[in-house]
Amino acid sequence: MPNQPIPFSDVVINDSFWSPKLRVNREISLPFQYRQLKESGRLDALRLEWTPNSGKPEPHHFWDSDTAKWVEAASYCLALKADAELQARLDAVIDLFVAAQQPDGYLNSRYSIIDTHLRWKNLRDNHELYCAGHLIEAAVAHFQALGSRKFLDVAIRFADYIVSVFGRGDGQIRGYCGHEEIELALVRLWQATGHMRFLDLASYFVEERGQKPIYFGTETDRTRLNEGNSAYFQAHLPVREQTEAVGHAVRAVYLYSAMADLSRELGDPSLFDACRRLWDNIAETRLYITGQIGSTKHGEAFTGAYDLPNEGAYCETCAGVGLIFWNHRMLQLDCDARYADQIEQSLYNGVLSGMALDGKSFFYQNPLFDRGKHRRQEWFGCSCCPSNLSRLLASLGSYIASVIPKGVAIHQYISGDIRVALPDAGQVEFVIEGQFPWQGKVTLNIRPGRACRFELALRIPSWARDYTVSIDGVPIKPAVRKGYCVLAQEWRGGERIELEFSMPVERVVSNPSVISNRSQVALQRGPIVYCLEGADHEAPIENIALPQNAKLSDRFIPDFLGGVCVVEGSGKAVSSKIWTGKLYQPITQTFSESTSIRAIPYFAWANRAPGTMTVWVTQT
Repeated sequence: MPNQPIPFSDVVINDSFWSPKLRVNREISLPFQYRQLKESGRLDALRLEWTPNSGKPEPHHFWDSDTAKWVEAASYCLALKADAELQARLDAVIDLFVAAQQPDGYLNSRYSIIDTHLRWKNLRDNHELYCAGHLIEAAVAHFQALGSRKFLDVAIRFADYIVSVFGRGDGQIRGYCGHEEIELALVRLWQATGHMRFLDLASYFVEERGQKPIYFGTETDRTRLNEGNSAYFQAHLPVREQTEAVGHAVRAVYLYSAMADLSRELGDPSLFDACRRLWDNIAETRLYITGQIGSTKHGEAFTGAYDLPNEGAYCETCAGVGLIFWNHRMLQLDCDARYADQIEQSLYNGVLSGMALDGKSFFYQNPLFDRGKHRRQEWFGCSCCPSNLSRLLASLGSYIASVIPKGVAIHQYISGDIRVALPDAGQVEFVIEGQFPWQGKVTLNIRPGRACRFELALRIPSWARDYTVSIDGVPIKPAVRKGYCVLAQEWRGGERIELEFSMPVERVVSNPSVISNRSQVALQRGPIVYCLEGADHEAPIENIALPQNAKLSDRFIPDFLGGVCVVEGSGKAVSSKIWTGKLYQPITQTFSESTSIRAIPYFAWANRAPGTMTVWVTQT
């Protein structure tokens, strides 16, 4: 039986690290994004009033998706805390979607009034099904979070129309979207409504991908459509035959998320096996230490094995968010700590970096080396990332724990209160307390409705070389299953579990095949990956080296970058004088000057004056 994530609405986060960030997301980022949606023309586009002479921005084919993700994030936030102003804005945006729906159920702000003759004519590029997917996800979220069917009914009408258009039946289009998203959205709609036709269509879209002839080669309205670059769209092979992550990184992990969903809903282990092979390929050859994917800006895509450049790293925020979505689904199919580890790695590093500490600017790309030119922006022409990150943060509670066949598994050590109904124990409350990720000590109080036996599985993070577990002060050595400590006993209420994970500063090296990282180390403490920023160093950071015997220490600074733990030590720096006017010279005592080193969490970089940054540091 698959695991069931505990809904975010049954979790109250009260965490010294995450609560301030979630408050910024709710109180600053969502209103800020709403203003950007309005000023950029995305909201007005849904009024379907644009004309060439209107003076308004011409609606773009992916605009609706940005607005839909904002609706999803706002719905989650309102489910947790009432906000009259946010509620009014949300209602108004949903009214725009309702009014924009066409009589046949179709809904797209561009193709309802511009290029109407191109409806469904360029599935590879026009993102119609992609936008539909985000609309459906938003509608399901709005229904589940707030109980209103208003937007859900719009989504059902739209999905019913899509069911009539696509498939293998007579007169139907035997195609699929160039940008995956509709697949996982239809599964969510099936879960919310129980209408099998939506699950069937999701299965069709996944199964049809990669079948010969490649559909994109049959679209005739644009002559440049061909099969030659089908791997970019993950359409080069049927999904079960794919063994390497290729093409556009966001599209890939959205597809893999749908494959995991269908494996779960249809009881199809072959789809899970395919996902596992693709997961191994990413984790072993294509994953940045920051938990990000997508190594090139050319197509926002994967390249080859071990090709992980730092300065040119694309690492789109949406790709990290999508990677979390996929791992969350894999975790429900198999309670294996490696999936929760990857969620943690992405969440605390390469995804969290996508939003400034003040919540008002965002990264599209998240490089691991910067010469001082890469800064967060308030908005983008393609603004998929801001609202995608906001919907993830707003639903963070759902990533903490799952109901497993014999009890409950805790995946993320985020302080708060979790309530879940277990068959024999009634309502059980789990209270997590700690100062994670800065401290490795976590306590868990258990309060069942009545005395009952069940399993409690607690993740051992992969970075924890040593750990201890105790119940009511008595040390224990529990069984370990797939990276989880498993405590199986009768719980009477009031038990206090204490876990302590060692958190030394570690020097991490990469596989020698990663050429860009040879002779270099990265610093990590607990789940946090560190970087050097020019603002903290007199010497250029690219000239700094870390001796093998250099001692490193950590300390928490409460009034620095919102309160972070920094890593400090002594290093060596290149003497700039010996390189004046020279490009090459015989090897000398290059690293000759002593210099102090301060490393900050990667997620917090670029929140001060523009300057250089590096994750990987030369080791001497």
